[in-house]
Parts: sequence; C-alpha cells; structure tokens
Amino acid sequence: MRTVFDKELIQKYDKPGPRYTSYPPATEFHDGVKEGDYIKKLLESNERKRPLSLYFHIPFCESACWFCGCNVIISHRKDVSRRYLEYIYREMDMLKSYIDPSRSVVQLHWGGGTPNFLTNQEIRELFGKIRENFSFDSSAEVSTEIDPRYLSEGQLETLADVGFNRVSMGLQDLDEDVQKAINRIQPESLMREVMKQLRSLGFKSINIDLIYGLPYQTPEKFKRTIEKTIELDPDRVAVFNFAYVPWIKPLQRKMDASTLPPPEDKLKMLEMTIELFQSAGYVFIGMDHFAKPDDELAKAQKEGTLWRNFQGYTTKKGVDLIGIGATSIGMLYDGYFQNYKTIRDYYMALDGKKLPVMRGYLLTYEDLIRREVIMDLMCNFTCSFEKIESMFGIVFEIHFERELSELKDMEKDGLLEIKDRRISVLPEGRLLIRNIAMVFDEHIRNKKELRFSRTI
Repeated sequence: MRTVFDKELIQKYDKPGPRYTSYPPATEFHDGVKEGDYIKKLLESNERKRPLSLYFHIPFCESACWFCGCNVIISHRKDVSRRYLEYIYREMDMLKSYIDPSRSVVQLHWGGGTPNFLTNQEIRELFGKIRENFSFDSSAEVSTEIDPRYLSEGQLETLADVGFNRVSMGLQDLDEDVQKAINRIQPESLMREVMKQLRSLGFKSINIDLIYGLPYQTPEKFKRTIEKTIELDPDRVAVFNFAYVPWIKPLQRKMDASTLPPPEDKLKMLEMTIELFQSAGYVFIGMDHFAKPDDELAKAQKEGTLWRNFQGYTTKKGVDLIGIGATSIGMLYDGYFQNYKTIRDYYMALDGKKLPVMRGYLLTYEDLIRREVIMDLMCNFTCSFEKIESMFGIVFEIHFERELSELKDMEKDGLLEIKDRRISVLPEGRLLIRNIAMVFDEHIRNKKELRFSRTI
C-alpha cells in the first residue's frame, strides 16, 4: 500500500508531538527512579524470561557535525576510549549479577557518537567481553553505526570478523555546499567504496541516514542526493526532518539560520522523498523509514511484529532492552531507565559501586494498555480491539470511548477507518501517524505546551 502525500491534510494536522520511541515518551522520565528500582525490575524481568536486546553507547566523535542532536564528546585523543571501556566492563559486571544467564541476546547494537572511534583491538576486546557476559542466539541481529569518514584500515573486516552483520551510517546530503555548511565533508566516491566493501564482507542489512531541511538544501539538490542514494542500493533508509533548536543544541549556532530552506521547500522534499523511494521499490515503514520488501523491517511490519525502541523501529518485539554506557536507556517490560548523561557522573556512580541510573519511568497498567495501542498504530498502521481486550481484560469501546469519538474527525478526513472492531490507518494517514497515536496519549492530553518536534 503506497503512502499518499496530501499537502492540505499535512498542514492541517502539523503540530508538535512525540516520536514514540517509547510510551510514555522520555519527557515523562524523572529522577525519582533510581538504582533500586532498576535492580528490582531486572530481577522481575528474569521471571518473564524475555530475550535480551543490548545497546552500547560509544559517545566519542573525531569531529563535530553541526546539525547533530546526539549526546557526543568530540575528541582527537584516541586514548579516551580506553578508560571509558573499563567503566563499560564494570557496568556489565554489575548487571550480570541481576540478569539470568540463560536469557539469550537476540539483538545487539552499538551507537554513538561513533563506535568506529574504537581501535580494531578495542572492538575485538569489547565484543569479547560482551560474549563473556551474555549468551547470544545463533540468529541474533548484531549491528553498529559507523562514520565512513573515519574508518581505519581493516576496521570493516574486524567488525565482520567479530560478528556484526548489520551497519548503519549517516550520509545526510551529498551536495558540497550543504556538507560545508554542516561541517561534514563526505564524498560520493567514499560512500560507493564503503558500500562495495560492506557488500563484499557479507553484511546482511545496510542502512543510510539522510536529513532534509539543512542549510542550502533545495528540492532540486535533495533530489540528486536521493537518486544517488538509491544507486548505492541500501537495504534501509531513514530520512529525518532537521530540527533547528540552537537553544537546546548550541553547536547549531555555527550554521547560518538564513540559509535554512523555507517550510514549503521542506514539504516538497518530503513529498519527493516518499515518491522516489516508493517508485524505487522501497516500502514506507513509517514516519521517516523505508526498507526493501525483503528486509526484516518490512517483513516484521507485514507480520504485525514491528516495534519501536529508543533506536527507532525494531524487528524485536517482546524483548528487554538493556542500555549500557553513558546516557544509554534501558527498556524493560514495565520500566525505563536512563544512565547519567555526562561521563563524569557516569564514572562517579560506578566508582561508588552503583549502577549509573540517573532517571527513568515506571509504567502503570494503564500505560501498558495505551503503549500497546500506540505501538500497534505507529508500527503496523492497525489496531485490533480484540487483541487489546485479550491482552488486558478490557472492553475497547468502553475503555477508549473518548478516544474513539475524537478519531471521528480524522476518519472524516480520510486518515483512518474504524470498521469491524479495528482501527486501520489509510494511505493518507500514514504520514500523520504521530497525530493519530497522540489521541491515545494520556500524558500529553492536559499539557499546555508540547515540547516536541513537529509531526511533519
């Protein structure tokens, strides 16, 4: 089913809203959740025997990309990673005493920052330590982010040799003027060479990130970037809307705000992006993601098992995500836990022999119900009343009487259909899926100000 771009509907519904990498969103996290809560929930999670997903945050980058909104540390000193890894090992040692060793890891992801900031020896060492502490399923998804500009000799071979089978890398835009304006020079020839190496090494899935709304971008320029990206033939593509928030990310002040494209051009870029990728055979997964029909993301969506976590869309529903490293977020069945964001605080907690939990959120039963509804809509564009009822022992029409009434206007606008005790998102509603999900969000209902990115 092809996604339909309707400019009038998009303009009507465009407003701030969560991206729902979790429900409730991370804006609900608070510092009343501490180490003791995390330990309790880890022990409880052993009783459910859910598989594990591991996320390791490597915060270091060799240069600053001025558009970046991630938690990173810019360093030209390679030795900073040595100390950081020692603390990562301490955290793993502490965690393993609370996690049943029989639980298998079905997913591992290294994010950043730039994970290939690590040397080949450090990559082998960290991966070996992870293997020592956790048991892996034979079919585990093992992925890492890389920065193609800073790959050292033999690094891709090392990643493949230790067990990585998926890679994600940023491209953003191939236009030279745009690259200069965001301080990220990345030639097309480099991307072609890296893609060639990744294919020859047998990586199962390769993702490329693009961003629209950057300085000096125009619809014509961005079209060339999309066409060249399609030529690179990635398995997945994520196309993000750039949010200019210099009051939150001061580094963005280095960019000239007067060179940012106007809203009407951004809408043209979005429409063109969807049309070009769908015409090239990619499936629109949702919001800003595309995948080839035979990719695991597309298959999971077709089977109704797609889910979202703090890294975005994931094929692994029903797992416990354990976040390791500074700023990492863990996502257990009924609790979210975030580590300290600064390395200093992260180190201090571990020096005090404490798990470095800074804040989090403990889900209520109502949260669990609403999370299931929101994730079904966000990931699979449908929600079965009977499924929710069988899981939670409610009568959907009674429990969500107000929400179903509020959806009537969206139904009249052709965004969705409520029929046969099921909500089905129509092609016109796919781009506005965040708006549809927000109807079921109890936490934002009474907020006067929504501090989120705009839904389109």
